Amino acid sequence: MNPITRVAATTFVFAAALAAGAVLAQPQLPKEATEATRAANRAQRAELPLADRQSFDDATRGHVEAFGDKVVMRADGSRQAWTLRGYEFLAAEEAPDTVHPGLWRHARVNLANGLFKVVDRVYQVRGLDLSNMTILEGDSGLIVIDPLISVEVAREAMALYFRHRPQRPVVAVIYTHSHVDHFGGVRGVVGDDEVGKVSIWAPAGFMHEAVGENVIVGNAMARRAQFQFGPLLPRGERAQVDAGLGKTVSGGSITLIAPTRLIEKPIETHRIDGIDVVFELMPGAEAPAEMIMYYPQLRVLNMAEIATQNFHNLLPLRGALVRDPLVWSKYLGGALDRYGAGSDVLIAQHHWPVWGGERVRAFLAKQRDAYKFLHDQTVRLINHGYVGQEIADMIKLPPSLNQEWSVHAFYGSLKHNVKAIYQRYLGYYDGNPANLDPLPPVAAAKKTV
Repeated sequence: MNPITRVAATTFVFAAALAAGAVLAQPQLPKEATEATRAANRAQRAELPLADRQSFDDATRGHVEAFGDKVVMRADGSRQAWTLRGYEFLAAEEAPDTVHPGLWRHARVNLANGLFKVVDRVYQVRGLDLSNMTILEGDSGLIVIDPLISVEVAREAMALYFRHRPQRPVVAVIYTHSHVDHFGGVRGVVGDDEVGKVSIWAPAGFMHEAVGENVIVGNAMARRAQFQFGPLLPRGERAQVDAGLGKTVSGGSITLIAPTRLIEKPIETHRIDGIDVVFELMPGAEAPAEMIMYYPQLRVLNMAEIATQNFHNLLPLRGALVRDPLVWSKYLGGALDRYGAGSDVLIAQHHWPVWGGERVRAFLAKQRDAYKFLHDQTVRLINHGYVGQEIADMIKLPPSLNQEWSVHAFYGSLKHNVKAIYQRYLGYYDGNPANLDPLPPVAAAKKTV
């Protein structure tokens, strides 16, 4: 078996396992919200800007055709790869007692789906997977950015695009980074007879990081991903509501074609089929190998997964290396300085765009400030002698950030991110010698009983 086939067959098991729904028993029916949960959610309603409708307008702008409640089956017909059926409960404006009101609003915005025109020559398919597919229209063909998780939904996304746009060949595919939701569906975009003819672009270190993150502890990550994304749960206000970055993950066939062109310098400019693309590497933030893009002719900035419509996880619950919020904030500040003045639209490979130069610049500044704030305040309290659990209960977003929807942690939580920063700098040990050699779970449970 050649290396690429082996990677495609054995890598990214966490996403593959999400599709294997038959291995888990049906969960018990969930209970009503407790009084404590109801009180906590009521308190959140009082301080969140729930009257702000801008995200709903942005998420539907440029809409061409909805995907709706159609079903995409796996190629072998064994089970569903994707559907939005089951999310009808999100039609209700008011959040139920069981769901955080901010997450409820975010989940409703995330329901916008189908083909969208961003500007001339730039289209996105959103709501057909956890991530977005972006399509640039070159002089002779198409440049596809991030072909989703699985082959079946990627093919469906291309078919949706071609129902409204001319049938032209794919001349290039760009992977923005080394996570499976940004490359796994590539064989749904590039056919067997096109491999070697279509250029595949990726950031330096892509193959090493794509394999390393998902194979070395792949079995454990697969199990944990089941709990992080909840794909096997029924959909409903007491079950799976949203996955933060999108509705959920697709369950189709995962593939990989190795890159033929690597971006290796911090900033490189290339012309691909008539479109100038400024690539900028941003490793060590959201992914170990990642890059953003700026399209100067189109005045569009693509922030990949460095700036999306939420405060991102610094340590995914499925597992990964702890991300660096300090370097993340510096990348955001650099992007603001270099591309802010020349951008009329900001897109990303999750969520919906930001339109208007002034709003783009404000969006980047708020994102930068949020990562820097959380880092600096956590480090300050670390140096005062507090441990991670204490700090997590002490830090709140300042009012200037708390009123900005795009920096709320719908994909994780601020508390979780504080603990990740503590772990990054000091590790698991909290300074209490009694915790150096605790009993393992089974022995501790027996002693407790």
